[in-house]
Amino acid sequence: MKQAGCRKTTEVSPLKPDSLAYALFHAARLVAAVLEGANLTGCYERALHENTDWDAAARGAIRDLTWNTLRDYGRGDATLCHFLDKPLPRPVHALLLIAVHRLEQRPGQAHTLVNQAVDASTHLAPGLKGVVNGVLRNVVRQKASLMVWRNEDPTARYAYPAWWIERIRREYENEWELILAAGNLHPPMSLRVNRRRATVESYLQELVDTGIAARRLDNEALLLEHPLPVSKLPGFAEGNVSVQDAGAQWAAPWLCARDGDRVLDACAAPGGKSAHLLELADVELTALELDSVRADRMRDNFVRLGLSAKIVVADCRALDTWWDKRPFDRILADVPCSASGVVRRHPDIKWLRRERDIAGFVAQQVNIVDALWQTLADGGTMLYVTCSVFDDENHRQIEHFLARHPDAENFMPKTCRIHPLLPTTDHDGFYYACLRKKPGHG
Repeated sequence: MKQAGCRKTTEVSPLKPDSLAYALFHAARLVAAVLEGANLTGCYERALHENTDWDAAARGAIRDLTWNTLRDYGRGDATLCHFLDKPLPRPVHALLLIAVHRLEQRPGQAHTLVNQAVDASTHLAPGLKGVVNGVLRNVVRQKASLMVWRNEDPTARYAYPAWWIERIRREYENEWELILAAGNLHPPMSLRVNRRRATVESYLQELVDTGIAARRLDNEALLLEHPLPVSKLPGFAEGNVSVQDAGAQWAAPWLCARDGDRVLDACAAPGGKSAHLLELADVELTALELDSVRADRMRDNFVRLGLSAKIVVADCRALDTWWDKRPFDRILADVPCSASGVVRRHPDIKWLRRERDIAGFVAQQVNIVDALWQTLADGGTMLYVTCSVFDDENHRQIEHFLARHPDAENFMPKTCRIHPLLPTTDHDGFYYACLRKKPGHG
């Protein structure tokens, strides 16, 4: 019998860890996972766990390529549809998305980028490196015409799903384009000074002395001119400061907790708002969290900040499992929501979320606030918070709550804006409503 010959295979040289091709390869795997329905943050954390050899430069490059590509996915995908006759394997499609975005941001590096993307493709799908090369070179050649037809497609122009664009346009007649644009920006980095260990003035001076540019906002948040690793923040390990979006730093002062108050943070993780409450007043705080892992992280953060609270792993809606029947003076209800106000930090949300999901969040919010209202003391205050810009989860939700509960009134502090805190270059998007239980109804 004639022995069958062995096909000769060509070995592919490993990618150099400090190369752009290496970052493109790993970013493509992350983007592909998201396009298949996975959560971006979870995927990135697993990748870090599996690749402990990544240095700071590799981590930064991979993260930037991934997050920026997903923010811009609507434009990138529309571009590829213009050039592809049939679907490609998901990782290759993801690689092209990343490369298309990078070409738009750094057109002067087109030659290098195309070559590096082709190198990365040999580790994803060797047989398709010619396709990768051809598509990207066509993108470079047809750049001018691409810009014209992409501006005619709302999803490509604004980088959001069509339903999202229409909802924002309908609910914010004058600001809708600004809201969409803000959601595609790089997120700002703001700091919250631990008032038990430093003053805002002294810490701001410490930043200046360290060469870190920052400015003070109306609510005492410190906005950094450029984001940087927390390891470079003076006093971070010692608990003098925390990273928290400036918009989120309105929650604690607007809840107006006083020394001795019994306070509940009903959906507490990651714990920034709980910590802020403890930094501002000597309160008896109970922090509820459904996820035990997130509760442990919150506990570690309290230790770093030198704070103490009762942390309970429980569903805030199941009162019998955690409530001792003692009413709370203040309740922070930072409820689960669509997160439409923080999409620049979690760009996968834009593409994984469906419009029908909003009704599910609304129903969950109703169950939470109706349950928590039972635990609020006579004359007590509940601060309702979302990081959403969708009206169904915000103003309309509060209107319905007030209709269901005649013992409730919207009682906003004079410094509080009733309308949504729309995303800007300084902060993310939030909604706040301060609800008081009328005296005699507790």
